[in-house]
Amino acid sequence: MSNVSYHISNLLEKMTSTDKDFRFMATNDLMLELQKDSIKLDEDSERKVVTMLLKLLEDKNGEVQNLAVKCLAPLVSKVKEYQVETMVDTLCSNMMSDKEQLRDISSMGLKTVIAELPPSSSGLTLTTSVCKKITSQLIGAMGKHEDVSVQLEALDILSDMLGRLCGALVSFHSSLLSSLLPQLTSPRMAVRKRSILALGQLVPCCSPALFSQLTEHLLAELAKGPPTSMTRTYIQCLATISRQGGHRVGEHLEKLIPMVVKFTSVEDDELREYCFQAFEAFIRRCPKEMSPHVATVIQLCQKFMTFDPNYNYDDEEEEEEDSMDIEDGLDQESDDEYSDDDDMSWKVRRSSIKCLEALIATRRDLLLSFYSSICPALLSRFKEREENVRADIFAAFVTLLRQTRAGSSPHLITTGSDQGVSVIVKALHRQLKDKSIKSRQGCFCLLTELAHTVPGALEQHIPALIPGIVFSLTDKASSSTMRIDALSFLHVLLLSHPPQTFQPHMQVLVPPVVGCVDDSFYKITSEALLVTQQLVRVMRPLEQSGAISLLKATDIDQEVKERAISCMGHMVCHLGDHLGAELQGVLAIFLERMKNEITRLTAVRTITLISASPLKIDLSSILPEALSVLGSFLRKNQRALKLGTLACLTALVTHHTAGIKPAMLEPVLNELPALVDESDMHVSQVSITLLTCVAKACPSSLAKIGSSVLPGVLGLVHSPLLQGGALVAILDFLQALVLSKTSNLGYSQLLKSLTGPFHSSQSHPDSPAPHRQSYHSVARCVAALSAACPKEAPGMVTGLIQEVSNPGSPESARVLALLCLGEVGRSGSLGGSKEVQGVILEAFSSTSEEVKTAASCALGSMAVGSLTDYLPFLLKEISSQPKRQYLLLHSLKEVISACPASSLSPHVESIWALLFQNCQCQEEGTRNLVAECLGKLTIVNPAQLLPRLKQQLNAGSPLARSTVVTAVKFTIVDQPAPIDTLLKDCIGDFLKTLQDEDINVRRVALVMFNSAAHNKPSLIRGLLATVLPRLYKETQIRKDLIREVEMGPFKHTVDDGLDVRKAAFECMYTLLDSCLDGLDILLFLDHVEEGLKDHYDIRMLTFLMLARLASLCPGAVLQRLDRLVEPLKATCTTKVKAGSVKQEFEKQEELRRSAMRAVAALLAVPEVERSPSMADFANQIRTNADMASIYQSVQGGEGGGLGPVESMDTS
Repeated sequence: MSNVSYHISNLLEKMTSTDKDFRFMATNDLMLELQKDSIKLDEDSERKVVTMLLKLLEDKNGEVQNLAVKCLAPLVSKVKEYQVETMVDTLCSNMMSDKEQLRDISSMGLKTVIAELPPSSSGLTLTTSVCKKITSQLIGAMGKHEDVSVQLEALDILSDMLGRLCGALVSFHSSLLSSLLPQLTSPRMAVRKRSILALGQLVPCCSPALFSQLTEHLLAELAKGPPTSMTRTYIQCLATISRQGGHRVGEHLEKLIPMVVKFTSVEDDELREYCFQAFEAFIRRCPKEMSPHVATVIQLCQKFMTFDPNYNYDDEEEEEEDSMDIEDGLDQESDDEYSDDDDMSWKVRRSSIKCLEALIATRRDLLLSFYSSICPALLSRFKEREENVRADIFAAFVTLLRQTRAGSSPHLITTGSDQGVSVIVKALHRQLKDKSIKSRQGCFCLLTELAHTVPGALEQHIPALIPGIVFSLTDKASSSTMRIDALSFLHVLLLSHPPQTFQPHMQVLVPPVVGCVDDSFYKITSEALLVTQQLVRVMRPLEQSGAISLLKATDIDQEVKERAISCMGHMVCHLGDHLGAELQGVLAIFLERMKNEITRLTAVRTITLISASPLKIDLSSILPEALSVLGSFLRKNQRALKLGTLACLTALVTHHTAGIKPAMLEPVLNELPALVDESDMHVSQVSITLLTCVAKACPSSLAKIGSSVLPGVLGLVHSPLLQGGALVAILDFLQALVLSKTSNLGYSQLLKSLTGPFHSSQSHPDSPAPHRQSYHSVARCVAALSAACPKEAPGMVTGLIQEVSNPGSPESARVLALLCLGEVGRSGSLGGSKEVQGVILEAFSSTSEEVKTAASCALGSMAVGSLTDYLPFLLKEISSQPKRQYLLLHSLKEVISACPASSLSPHVESIWALLFQNCQCQEEGTRNLVAECLGKLTIVNPAQLLPRLKQQLNAGSPLARSTVVTAVKFTIVDQPAPIDTLLKDCIGDFLKTLQDEDINVRRVALVMFNSAAHNKPSLIRGLLATVLPRLYKETQIRKDLIREVEMGPFKHTVDDGLDVRKAAFECMYTLLDSCLDGLDILLFLDHVEEGLKDHYDIRMLTFLMLARLASLCPGAVLQRLDRLVEPLKATCTTKVKAGSVKQEFEKQEELRRSAMRAVAALLAVPEVERSPSMADFANQIRTNADMASIYQSVQGGEGGGLGPVESMDTS
């Protein structure tokens, strides 16, 4: 310690030297010392350092002064609170000094100190006390009218402080407001502007009462009709506080809007600009409250976006395009005659267009009307003469296109404006040759967005666009970003339009693109290679370009290397037969690139592309080496490389069989066993697909497969994770393997390997029981084998029947035998064997549930294979066997799901009648099955059956209605289906059951609505206006549904409405993802707020919704923040009663974690801590160890929570 003190006192001594260099070096050394984290100063040193630095602020040498200011920053956190207060006092009094230099350096010092103070939310008293000191002095300084520069500095520092530490100044908010408002009338423009900035920083964190006071003051002043310069200030202030205060302005809009509208008619360009800026702020911050005023604002914007009193556009329109090109120079001069240096009208045009852009961006729900009102107006202004304004017009139009794309309604462009696209192209294609680079970039940006939004729309206009693209690529004045924009537009154009459109223009297009490939800037080269790759696809017979030189080059950028490989790959693939002698050289380079770790993945993908080329490129020169290199890649850890390599090998084995000898495949086959594993199903699937290709192309190379890969494949078949694509790949492989007649892998051998574990599970009690999924997988494999070897099938079927009938067989073997019979029968090869029917019926009366379920599955599968034999039998059994009805309905569901509509149609009537006999069954499980069968049957013939389903709504009992509504849920599938259009017309009738008097019918109606919102939002988007009020009604707690049940000595409350409420909240959650545009978010939030106080299950759901809303609509959430924080705080701070059971503790813990996730999502919203209630709660979380630990664990994800929690405890 003494050592540090000694060193510091040495430095302080040098600082008093008369030599400015000594003082400079000593101050510099002190700054380096203070920046060390380890330094600790004793009280005496602290005092001396502070005194000395404050003295040096008055040094005669400017450099020493600057260094002294820099020393203040690290000093703030190293010295005690009262020393910081001393520093601040001196700096504030120096700020009032008469010496200008001292004033400047002191205000810099104050800003430095403020920037270093810990944020007020950290709970340290230092910040609050220092801020109070500074603020009281600054308020005094602002009162000093005689020196404007003091006022300006004071306002500047205040803005800084309010921006960073607003929370610490709550007690000063009203005095700050009363001292800032008079400054708005200052004769000096700069003072007024800085006062507005300071007010803007004050607004987000002040109380609603103060905000109202400020707004009322501005309204009162504006109502007096002040001089124009003052009006400008007030309107500018309104715009600023709207931007900063956000939603709070909403409640004052009714008074504000007429006032601002009135001032747009004053003949003052700057005032009009500020008026439109205010409108823009209102629209962005309170889109909902602005609804009644949207028409007025659009009308004003349209009026003023053409406001150009000093310029006449008419002559220009009459001129022909050709003369425009020639008279470019003349045109420029005439521009100058018109343009007047004092002409500010462009600012009015620009601000009105920005205001329109804000409207488009925030009100997607009005998109349709924008296409009739705003779109033509923007198109007509593409001729705007002022470059900056034109750029904004393009930006507004791009926003319109983006909103269209996001709302997935591109048809608006083609219908919404007269021949939409052609009008756009006509307006733009001239400007593509404009001298102004900014305009051209705007054009390309707009056209790129158009091509994305309506792919293929520019097909007719390509001849008009090509000259503009070529001009930007070849123009010497074009910047590199200009070229990149032109190339990326060309790339999008080539991707989104058919090749034949471009073929006539290839002679013009290729030279400039090839020129760009040789450009010295790597980004241009890279973009040009992407374009060349597409051009190759288009041109087929044309000459090759300059990619070969880049392919050979090694000293180029990584991105260019990869794109050169890819581009050359496309050339070889499309034009390989034109490359002649160069082809072998190119292939050799590909092989080199494959051996290079950085480019190997791109090279592997390129070889895949080439090997599948219809031109049958000869790869024999590189095949042997390529196969061994690819084999080595299968050992690598990089998953993308493994998958790419497997795809490449599959392509090579499929297309180049003749050139591959069995020995060449050795290095590949040796690596495959490790890849066939359930830990990565996709890699396993691709590996097995490769094996299937090998089995078909080179069966002899599979001789050793029995001991290597096959055990892995069979292991997968028995895995519970096997399904989908991987299972299909295994079925193909087993069929290919058994047909390849490879020694010792015949039909019976494979069959034994597949079914073995199911027979041994009883004899070896230690071996794990097979998983339920693996029964189905093995049954599919057995059926695939018997389909490949039809001669073996009858014997196997007999064996299976014996297995099922034999009471001594283990249960697992009987279940498997039944499922195998079903899968074999699915192909129709069993016929209507009476023996099989008898065996199945017998299995239905088994004591084992597993055997019964397997029998129902098997019967369904057999009926799929042979409808006429089994369906009448199945329907008869359903009618006559009520005890087995549930199992038999499962079989029927399988038949309806798997049979093609054509073969089912003769039986539809009999099935329909049978299902309706059972739709009022008391057993809910059976009713749900009937509903599923009804729904899936309706899909078979929707035109006839859907109306009949609708009729049943009026007829039946509540149980029948609930079955019908559930059936509709099963007609909604996530893929497009013919039933969709019919369903869209009548789903409204089914949703009327949301008002049914029976609570269960309402619940299933909500479940059906949720399914529609999730799988096919388009069905219900148009009905939201009528459905939402009914939905919200179901979220409310109904006292009449809550009853008390006596359980012995205890009374227990039962809420019969809970399930319906839960279903309603689940619908609300789904709507956030699928129909956000159709929701009034503030009304939605009202119901979320109610849910935050409801039952455990519903609170869990509403916490999820709140987190989702915080990211989707932060503005609306901020508006309701104060009301949302309370229930969250209540949940986080609730403790369970001491004597409660373990489940209660776990439930409460999960609730708190869930609430804390919602809090974390809210805290991620910008500016959220400017709300006093939220800042207070955040502070409470930080200071309470228990809540802080939950917050930390939620922040770090479920697993990563422990680290921070432990560190919290140790502190």
